[in-house]
Amino acid sequence: MPGALEGIKILDVTSYIAGPYASLLLADLGADVTKIETPGAGDPFRTWDKEPKDYSPSFCALNRNKKSLTLDMKTPEGREVFLRLARDADVIVENLRPGVVDRLGIGYDVVREMNPRIVYCSISAFGQDGPYRKRPGYDTIGQSLSGLLSVLTELDKPHGPGAAFSDHLGGIFGCYGVLAALAARERTGAGQKVETSLLESTICFLGLGITQYLFSGDVPSMRSRIKTAGVYALVAGDGKPFVIHLSHPPKFWIGVTEVMGRPDFQTDERTRDRPARAQNYDFISETFGAVVQSAPRDHWLKELEARDVPCAPINNFAEVFEDPQVRHLDRLMEVDHPDFGAFKLVRNGLNLLDTPITLRLQPPMLGEHNEETLTELGYTPEEIRSFRERNIV
Repeated sequence: MPGALEGIKILDVTSYIAGPYASLLLADLGADVTKIETPGAGDPFRTWDKEPKDYSPSFCALNRNKKSLTLDMKTPEGREVFLRLARDADVIVENLRPGVVDRLGIGYDVVREMNPRIVYCSISAFGQDGPYRKRPGYDTIGQSLSGLLSVLTELDKPHGPGAAFSDHLGGIFGCYGVLAALAARERTGAGQKVETSLLESTICFLGLGITQYLFSGDVPSMRSRIKTAGVYALVAGDGKPFVIHLSHPPKFWIGVTEVMGRPDFQTDERTRDRPARAQNYDFISETFGAVVQSAPRDHWLKELEARDVPCAPINNFAEVFEDPQVRHLDRLMEVDHPDFGAFKLVRNGLNLLDTPITLRLQPPMLGEHNEETLTELGYTPEEIRSFRERNIV
């Protein structure tokens, strides 16, 4: 069946994570996405991992359902090809440094002049203007400036993040903005500029914790939420980790105290209500930690589940897809590439029943769709050959 965004044409001038993730989400929804890449090199993520050459897992994870057109937009001919595509495009997504698209002559004002319906999405590290506009910025910088990293690490012994949260948030907010602009265009007939950044999207993501700080004046740390939410990370007797998240309902506290053999905690002044438990968090955590040493993880999870206590094993990536619920949800898709063989990718996290998300195109080889795209634009075989000989494509 057709995708929800079937017929929407998108030009993807992005690399690494944030921009490609935004266009991936749109491509998964059925949009026709053409990824513009530098001739001879392409998205740096193509070579991020050692193998396969120019087709790394990092690239494949973010670029399915897209076509690849190599194009040197620093040349007049390359710029002209791009603008021909832009005349008929619905969306442009770019994550170059602020100002670069204008210097290339493909910025929003130029495209809007010839295509008033264009939705032009720019994703940057810090925003399109301001004192940090020209600084280089990557995921960890976004996490650090936004405050996210301050609640993910101990500040007296800091460490970098284990996942690219800000990059992916920038991509999600970019996709969100594009969808909103397309919906607005249905009413007004006009496109618009869409802007987001790793910094802005991550601050928004932290809105709950920031609002709590603004009201209370208490600056949170990594341990603040686990105390107030009743989160306990424990290691069982077999060395396997698991978590308990009690939140607010009293029945969860009653259940965990029974499992831990400490029903007295239900009436103890130090532990009988949530504020007291937050104040005495370390005492409770140490007590539970000692108790769970007496049996393997599966024992504790079974006992906790029997009393409806929210709990889960802390799965590593090798364990995630062995989980019965994950297996049931079928979160992996298989790609059978003629050159690289079969490999697996993670499915989109969204399910649309009437316009389902499917794998329509394998992650593209560099320049795989050059001939097809240029021919559709009206270029002759001789012109295409000339472009290739001069490294314009």
